[in-house]
Amino acid sequence: MSLSTITKIPRFKTSAAKRLTAAEFFAGIGLVRLALERRDWRVIWANDIDPDKAEMYHANFGEDDLVIGDVHKIPADEIPDCTLYTASFPCNDLSIAGAMNGLDGKESSAFWGLIQILRDKGENKPTLVLLENVVGFLMSKGGEDFQTALSALCDLGYAVDAFIINASKFTPQSRARLFVIAKQERGEDRVCIAEESDIRPTALVQFINLHPNIRWDIRRLPKLPHRQHTVLDIIEDLPDDDPHWWSKDRADYFMKQLSPRHEVLAKIMIGQKCISYATAFRRVRNGRSMAELRTDGVAGCLRTPRGGSGRQILYKAGKGKYQVRLLRI
Repeated sequence: MSLSTITKIPRFKTSAAKRLTAAEFFAGIGLVRLALERRDWRVIWANDIDPDKAEMYHANFGEDDLVIGDVHKIPADEIPDCTLYTASFPCNDLSIAGAMNGLDGKESSAFWGLIQILRDKGENKPTLVLLENVVGFLMSKGGEDFQTALSALCDLGYAVDAFIINASKFTPQSRARLFVIAKQERGEDRVCIAEESDIRPTALVQFINLHPNIRWDIRRLPKLPHRQHTVLDIIEDLPDDDPHWWSKDRADYFMKQLSPRHEVLAKIMIGQKCISYATAFRRVRNGRSMAELRTDGVAGCLRTPRGGSGRQILYKAGKGKYQVRLLRI
């Protein structure tokens, strides 16, 4: 199946009135654009280096706005002036699932391509910059990479704020992400001290308060919602004979990979009178590939082999039986 035949992402209609404009760097398939358009922003330019992702982006948004190419090679004067730059730059070198090479790594160093464009834009740089990445960004090289990145934005005249949001607050999937909002400094009063909250955990608050050299502008943000659903509420209920379920031999092998503690959890689920689900990853523990279950009704963060991990597994059990398959997306 061609990527272009993938079902298009639903989009909301927006009014013809003047809207705030944005440029989407490291656009992927356009999920940031989708969110912005739902808030009546207009994305007028986008960039990604991956032609496969670009094909999906084109299928969802057309071919007019996306430039395919290396961010380091894009002339700043070819990017239209706008209010906001968004940048979900590569996490490979910042993620704990990767090599942790930091902002100097082959992939995550793409951040510096964005900074160079902001420099070259001069007085025409955007009022706002939004960065999004894994929580490992905060911890990379003992916090040195995060400090370096924020200082680079401050050197360009921005004041910054940072917070962490986990998708599990909205949907039954764990996906914690670190966000940075940079706003052009215009002499307004700023709050430079952070307090712990559901979006600023201890590690982030400590970083903020221990780095007064960074030009902070800490905002009071609303509390996050409480999730209403679990994996059971949204999982696709495939028939027992569906070919996506693994063979008995393969499922038995999965069971043998469980650690003693997780094997107990699996057997408890099998013995229940109702059907329940768990998700699982295979991880290397003491040189051995082992499977670990998550049974709290929340799926783990989906990872890719490129990022240093494998696909997520779905475990279904109850009424004396169990089945195993890959979690499909």
